[in-house]
Amino acid sequence: MDVLKKVPVREQDPKVRAANFDEVCLGYNKEEAMTEASRCLKCKNARCMSGCPVSINIPGFIKEVENGDFEAAAKVIAQASALPAVCGRVCPQESQCEGVCVRGIKGEPISIGKLERFVADWSRENGFVPAAPEKTNGHKVAVIGSGPSGLTCAGDLAKMGYEVTIFEALHQPGGVLIYGIPEFRLPKDTVVKTEIENVKKLGVKIETDVVIGKSVTIDELLEEEGFEAVFIGSGAGLPMFMGIPGENANGVFSANEYLTRSNLMKAFRDDYDTPIAAGKKVAVVGGGNVAMDAARTALRLGADVHIVYRRSEAELPARVEEVHHAKEEGIQFDLLTNPTEILVDEKGWVRGMRCIRMELGEPDASGRRRPVPIPGSEFEMELDTVIMSLGTSPNPLISSTTKGLETNRRKCIVAEESTGKTSKEGVYAGGDAVTGAATVILAMEAGRAGARGIHEFLSGKNE
Repeated sequence: MDVLKKVPVREQDPKVRAANFDEVCLGYNKEEAMTEASRCLKCKNARCMSGCPVSINIPGFIKEVENGDFEAAAKVIAQASALPAVCGRVCPQESQCEGVCVRGIKGEPISIGKLERFVADWSRENGFVPAAPEKTNGHKVAVIGSGPSGLTCAGDLAKMGYEVTIFEALHQPGGVLIYGIPEFRLPKDTVVKTEIENVKKLGVKIETDVVIGKSVTIDELLEEEGFEAVFIGSGAGLPMFMGIPGENANGVFSANEYLTRSNLMKAFRDDYDTPIAAGKKVAVVGGGNVAMDAARTALRLGADVHIVYRRSEAELPARVEEVHHAKEEGIQFDLLTNPTEILVDEKGWVRGMRCIRMELGEPDASGRRRPVPIPGSEFEMELDTVIMSLGTSPNPLISSTTKGLETNRRKCIVAEESTGKTSKEGVYAGGDAVTGAATVILAMEAGRAGARGIHEFLSGKNE
């Protein structure tokens, strides 16, 4: 065994998986996981832990995997994370824990994410569930949204003994884990629903079809429903568009709508009646993980797919693994390309897109080189569907119906990073509702911070 190299992880063949929605990565088996774990140096000052937003004891759980004690490994992870099977699959480990792994200095870093996934999958298959608190403390807390931020906050508070109720606007809990990430990256029935059930087994109640701001307001929860604190983890589901001509044509989607129809409403399945205008010639505008998800979904629905992105490959914000998988599956990348108009036929449907070639100029406020149009380089793409994946912002419904809740110019709720505390007493917030669209693990970090903040607030209030 070469200790400088990762144990390879098995995957579906690209040509096979491009035509199905089964999970791409097949994960480690027991022997592979133990072998990979044995590569860990068990550093005393573990840099990987500082790279983990939720501070999992990474050397601790990896040591248990190496020893073959997977239940002990699961207990170590459960101290910090309520969603290990999710994080093991969708976290950008390469820029977090694995990115600072000491083993990676002279070789390849430990496959921390794949090991976390293995432990979580072993737990599910063997019926291991983290222990619930023996008794509650009688204090009621409301959590708005059942995505990664809300689930994490609720789980942490439940472990401390709080009576927690999550209010979810949709008919299924899970937030972006259910509607935003495709089945081939994150299986819903096996992985997501099991982790949600584990949170419920800690004592958390989940009420679906409750739209905060319409069904009930935060002020009413605090003043009339007996809740002593509220955590807002409602995400950022309001899509952004370019504002170019033709954007209102039939056949133009936001990535949010496209993925929600496919994921939550099961439009990819032949035995479901949910319609989706899948398209045969599809362009996805954007270069993030959501763009890759939308493109790879369209491919599986039978389309010829192009990713259109105005910067170069080096600036693509998507994970390297997602870009690699997309290329393997046959998705074409039109880089340094920017749409200027969506072309529409006489019946109001997309018939193409006019684009212009770009070159990179001086860095902008984000630190990335600003794309500049090249005069005379316009061209047209023949298309029947355009999916805009340009980011999202929070829905203003909650902030506009809550007295004294401060927001910034982007309509994001203003909250302290370390505690989630907002301008309204007893109200805490975190995740995409505060930062705008970000990653699952950063939303979880904010959920943990919110739980700490609420605990400090209620502890001080009742001393």
